[in-house]
Amino acid sequence: MKRLSLIDDTFLRFESRRQPLHIGMLMLFDPGENAPADFAAKLAERLRQSTKSEAPFNHRLVRSKGLHYWKEDEEFDLAHHFAHIALPKPGRIRELLAMVSRVHCGHLDRAYPLWRMYLIEGIEDGRFAVYLKIHHSMVDGVSGIKMLLKAMAPTAEESLTLPPIWETLTKKSGHQALPLPSPANGSLKVLRAVAKDGMNSVKPIWRELRSNLQDLWERNPNIVVGGQAPRCLLNQKVSATRRFAAQSYSTPRIKAIAKHFDATLNDVVLAMCASALRHYLDDFKDLPAKPLIAAVPVSVRRGNSDFGNEVAFTLTHLATYIDDPAERLIAIKSCMDYNKNQLRKLSPDQSLVHAALKLVPGGNSLLGLSSDTTLANLVVSHVPGPRQDMYWQGAKLSGLYPVSLLIDGSALNITLISRHDFVDVGLIACRKSVPHVQRLLQYIEDGLCELEACIK
Repeated sequence: MKRLSLIDDTFLRFESRRQPLHIGMLMLFDPGENAPADFAAKLAERLRQSTKSEAPFNHRLVRSKGLHYWKEDEEFDLAHHFAHIALPKPGRIRELLAMVSRVHCGHLDRAYPLWRMYLIEGIEDGRFAVYLKIHHSMVDGVSGIKMLLKAMAPTAEESLTLPPIWETLTKKSGHQALPLPSPANGSLKVLRAVAKDGMNSVKPIWRELRSNLQDLWERNPNIVVGGQAPRCLLNQKVSATRRFAAQSYSTPRIKAIAKHFDATLNDVVLAMCASALRHYLDDFKDLPAKPLIAAVPVSVRRGNSDFGNEVAFTLTHLATYIDDPAERLIAIKSCMDYNKNQLRKLSPDQSLVHAALKLVPGGNSLLGLSSDTTLANLVVSHVPGPRQDMYWQGAKLSGLYPVSLLIDGSALNITLISRHDFVDVGLIACRKSVPHVQRLLQYIEDGLCELEACIK
């Protein structure tokens, strides 16, 4: 058995009836014009023949003396994890997203390995879909994408030789003791390392915190700490129901804007999201005068493990108080540059500690003791995807839409995956607290058009 890390274990302990803490992925595939009508049915039959599993798909949760452990499931039952279903007619993307919205609400059974996969046919344009959900205690966004891509190939022929994702071998974690506790460590061995080399590790963190305090004192607009976010309709207690919406946006269009402003692709997509949130909240007369704050996950993965969580959060303002889209993008870029400059000065483990300490001022908001502010308004996550066309089991990947999770006080999550030709956006929202979430998709497109108009 293997004991769960502190962060992985937290996703299990914070789960509740209203807050299932699994993440998911909706993948669209095009089997090609000459594919037979029963392509999906034959694929499902072939997949059912694969009854073996590899880590983490064979990890079953066990509990001993109040602690959680992963144990290899010796009675792996594929029938529990894999389902072949069809959309109701007419099989529009609308019906597909509605189905994912319903299925994503359901909790994963802890008596089995914590994942399920649905092969979905009946889409009107001839494509089929795969929806995979897996508990966040098993993977984060970066490790999840890595596992998916290991089951794909750059050609249709090669992809037919690969096993299903649950049978794809992944690396096992082999972390060494580190100077500071990290998501993958929490043992006495790490504490001894802290005691031995504690001051050398703490000094850079303390130096950056002093710099942060100075910037706060001088009212530097780029410094963001927990508790600065103004409350709005996004910051309510969540219900148990979800609404999922998804759309793709052209990568070349976004890159052209990034080049003009000497910005990154991530800066531009944050600006697109900021524009969308401005319009959406204005529809409900709930746009705060102060800027919305986004929690942006940053991977600190070292490269020697393919599962588990190794992520820190940085906070950035979205400059939603600025009317001009170009000025808004420049302000967002400045804040993100400030954050990246700090991250470059710290090791991955120091970054985790520093990020956690910057959230401390938001403690009152997290405990519900502040009615005016919150820790952050939403999570905006951007994960790099494949940089070329990819195929799975003979079909071309045409969409990779993330389906994230929600917690009380953060009723909307925007997650993006950048591929070589498109940025795929997945929105997950509390159906009760955040109505008409599909409007945000059009507003994100409008935000892209606004920025394009600035460079013409």
